[in-house]
Amino acid sequence: MWNHRSDLKVRLTLRVAAVSALCFAAISAYFLIDADRSVRARINAIAEVAAKTLELQQNKLQWVNNPRSGFPDLDNVATAVITPGLCLAFRASDGDIRQRFCGGAPNENSAPPQIFATFYRSLFDPGREATRPVISRGAIVGEAVVWVDPAVLTAEAWHEAGRLMTVLAIALPLLCALVYAALARALRPTRLILSGLERIAAGDLTARLPPFDLAELSTIRDVFNHLAESLGTALAERSELTRRLIALQDEERRHLARELHDEFGQSLTAIRALAASARHTAGQDCPAMLAECDGIARIATDMMETLRGALFRLRPPDVEELGLAASLEGLVAGWNGRSRGRPRFKIAFSGTFENLPAAVSANLYRIVQEALTNAAKHAGATRVVLRLGMREAEAPSDDAAIELDIEDDGRLSDPAVKSGMGLLGMRERVAALGGRLSFEAGQNGGFALRVVIPVAPSRQHGVALEYAA
Repeated sequence: MWNHRSDLKVRLTLRVAAVSALCFAAISAYFLIDADRSVRARINAIAEVAAKTLELQQNKLQWVNNPRSGFPDLDNVATAVITPGLCLAFRASDGDIRQRFCGGAPNENSAPPQIFATFYRSLFDPGREATRPVISRGAIVGEAVVWVDPAVLTAEAWHEAGRLMTVLAIALPLLCALVYAALARALRPTRLILSGLERIAAGDLTARLPPFDLAELSTIRDVFNHLAESLGTALAERSELTRRLIALQDEERRHLARELHDEFGQSLTAIRALAASARHTAGQDCPAMLAECDGIARIATDMMETLRGALFRLRPPDVEELGLAASLEGLVAGWNGRSRGRPRFKIAFSGTFENLPAAVSANLYRIVQEALTNAAKHAGATRVVLRLGMREAEAPSDDAAIELDIEDDGRLSDPAVKSGMGLLGMRERVAALGGRLSFEAGQNGGFALRVVIPVAPSRQHGVALEYAA
């Protein structure tokens, strides 16, 4: 399910939208403050002009010895400056308004919302008066008063804010769309980076990223390619070291098998011979010793059988000489022979394995040997099915692959088996062959081991063979 919180383009677009909205809000606030400052300056200038006009009138009337006739007279000033909502008045020294002019009334149809009116009036106090004293012969005779109807100023502010919000409503979605498109184009190379990471995760260490235009992505590309190259070198060295360790381990096993066969085996053979000789002598001289001689012979025989099993595990049949299929058939037959009906092993082949490299055949044999041992001894399985098949190459440039599947109905009571030396040894052998190994719960209970190893056999046939004891 798509989640916009994980989409970098959406996140960045939302942040740009938030910043743009804040910028629009700041611009709106600036325009409102500037408009209020302009109104303040205008009414202060009108008050100054009105005060000077009234002072001239007062001085003129005093020259004709009629100081009160025709004073105050603001008609000329009001005619020049009056606008809707603007009020001009003369306030006498006793506080009485002697003359007042107000221009029009606010249009009720354009009244702003109450919340905006309250907000605007709390910030700017649009009803403030601008006053200038009227002085005659050094005495203040009154003052010129100018103010603007708060409803008119609030409506004008709302009108300007509405225009800005209209611009914002149009520009913001367009800006978001352009930013999203630009980001999508700029981040398109991230798909290549993701594809490269997925190839690396799948084990394809030949993955490399192409050059990018952006400096940041180019840096990522350089680090990615260097990491892939270093990882490939490290895994190659590790695989070579693992191959050598496995070869050394197999050689040590063969050496130990020879020592056991030559020394311990000969000793057991000698014990059996001595027991037979002692029995022959006891039959003539001391019949009571026959039971002990027979016991010694049975113990020696059991030890010989145990030694044969150990030698078979330490030094399996020559896989290169017998072939992988025949060796695995013998291995399964041996387990079925020792199981006395429980557990039951079954093996099926698909394809031919005659031309496999010796290292692949030997390691596959060891992997199967360890897997069957885990299933029989540790998981308590009563049914184990082994399938080995050759998968043909899907393209001329691809290699064929050997697919090994081992399923059982056991229960893994010992957690150490899953992470212990047995599974670790199998993983190392598979890694040395450049393959993949997975160990997980089976569909019908039990566990399933799956191994895929790439090979390039000289010929592949659709031969199917099944073997079960």
